[in-house]
Amino acid sequence: MSEIIFLGTAGARYVVAKQLRASAGTLIKIEDSYLLLDPGPGTLVYLAKRKIPLQKINTILVSHQHLDHSADLNIMVDAITEGGFKKRGTVFLTESSLKEHILLPYLQPFLYRLEILKPYTFFENPPFKFKTSCELKHTAENYGFLFYLPEGKILGFLTDTAYFEELSEEFKDAQILVINTVRYTPKEGVLHMSIPDIKKLLTKIKPETVILTHFGMTMLKANPFKVAKDLSKELNLNIIAAYDGMKLNIEKEPK
Repeated sequence: MSEIIFLGTAGARYVVAKQLRASAGTLIKIEDSYLLLDPGPGTLVYLAKRKIPLQKINTILVSHQHLDHSADLNIMVDAITEGGFKKRGTVFLTESSLKEHILLPYLQPFLYRLEILKPYTFFENPPFKFKTSCELKHTAENYGFLFYLPEGKILGFLTDTAYFEELSEEFKDAQILVINTVRYTPKEGVLHMSIPDIKKLLTKIKPETVILTHFGMTMLKANPFKVAKDLSKELNLNIIAAYDGMKLNIEKEPK
């Protein structure tokens, strides 16, 4: 049985700095193992609050080096390896992230494995299997992901990016698609998805379920739950606004 746990749903600096939503990462659970995606500020704290055993986190995936996606990476590596006493865990990150030392050099030998993300590449760290997208249009090297779940479904994560036409081809196979939705309306020069962008994308692809997360201030003011409900009616799709602590069981049809 697979499960997605949204530890935090904050995006953009103001929402993260004010902690209007939690900025912890997202967990994917398969069997008895966890993959941690984008451990932003507070991830360790929220894992402790939810009593999630750190020794069961065997994979950490960082889409890019911005702090709302990586701030708790080092403390997570230190925690799961028990300060280096247990050689444990695999970290996947971009080459630019590694060059900027978002993972401190002294921690790297603590890991069982360190992998560099590349476009259109299949990675496996059992029980997790995933493929990267093309490089997205953001202010740092950044990728989206397609996870191949044991239920036979493909779970897509569309991380921080401006909209571009090729996104529909990149994520057309995802039955469940999580979209980082920082903006309610587009703003020139801001390389993040907005609701009009999402409408353009979802007129071309039709996932079984779409989950909006990673909200900035304009989305919070617009009320993500209302936005998702209105989009669902307009596009005739099952669209959900995530909230902090939300869990999704992949075997069940999300409501």
